[in-house]
Amino acid sequence: MGIGSLFGAISFIGFGLFILGVALVVMAISQGRAVRSGILLAVIGIIVGLVFSVISQGILIVEPTQVAVIVNTLTGDVEDTPRRGGTHVIVPIVQQPFLYPVVQQTVAMDGSAVGGDEGAVVARTSDGQEVQLDISVIYSVDPNQADTLHLAWQTRYEDSFVVPQARSVVRDAVSGFEAAEIYAGGRENLSESAFERLSARLERDGLIVSDLLVRNITFSPQYAEAIEQAQVAAQESERARLQVQRILQEAEQARAEAQGLRDADILRAEGEAQATVLQAQAQAEALRLVSEQIAANPALIQYQYIQNLSDNVEMVLVPSNSPFLFDFASLSDPNPDFVAPEVPPPVIPEANLVPDIEVEPGD
Repeated sequence: MGIGSLFGAISFIGFGLFILGVALVVMAISQGRAVRSGILLAVIGIIVGLVFSVISQGILIVEPTQVAVIVNTLTGDVEDTPRRGGTHVIVPIVQQPFLYPVVQQTVAMDGSAVGGDEGAVVARTSDGQEVQLDISVIYSVDPNQADTLHLAWQTRYEDSFVVPQARSVVRDAVSGFEAAEIYAGGRENLSESAFERLSARLERDGLIVSDLLVRNITFSPQYAEAIEQAQVAAQESERARLQVQRILQEAEQARAEAQGLRDADILRAEGEAQATVLQAQAQAEALRLVSEQIAANPALIQYQYIQNLSDNVEMVLVPSNSPFLFDFASLSDPNPDFVAPEVPPPVIPEANLVPDIEVEPGD
């Protein structure tokens, strides 16, 4: 119990004693007895009641969530500094307190309200489309400017000031956007624009705006249908674009593969050509070396010819200028009993040192 309530209770008791004293006086008169005790009790009661009543009215208790604006009832002046939470002494009857909450308050304007200023805000966009907005304003009284608020609006500040200003600034903010912008997700930008405007207007009269929430935006059915059709068309267009892009990617991939195959064929052909050139060069070099060897050793051809004869080929080497006649059959007879006659070797000129080769196929 606060001190003001205590004094009020004492005042109430005093007035009760006063009534009791009056009752005793009446009874004493009716019975012909002395009325002194009743009068004394009534006097004490009225004095206590009046004193503590005045005292209780002179004590002002302000809660921590409140601020008090003190008004002089004689002059109409308002104290420059509002009184914060605590116990304060005022002059009864001369000074009248007005308590204002400094906690955050919320006022909602949405379609659930039936008409009036509490209903949804109806506005038009810059392209003439009508929209309905459900909004909530979170605000509080500035403790340092409560006297200004009291002089301007007193306790009517929410209905007469906050709500009309909020509806006005939201309409102004909506008029700066096209319907497509809001429909496509411009709610945050719209809310920020309305919040800045409302804060500037309410701050002048002692109110602090904490937030402005745009909770729902409703478009006309015709516009919503048109927007939906436009979105479907946009989705179809995007799908077609992606399909064309995929086809182009596939074509580019095929072109790259063809280019790779062509480059591979070119490289392979160049490799084969280089191999052919190298092979021809090697063969030419080999022929050149063979020609040099043949030129240096003419009998090399005959030697190579003999080396490459088949195993069943029999041959006999005889001088090309021999004056004798030989029986080839007897020469080729493998009979070991045959002894060839000894014939003195002829004198062969140096120019005929290379023997003639006669080849007789075997049996």
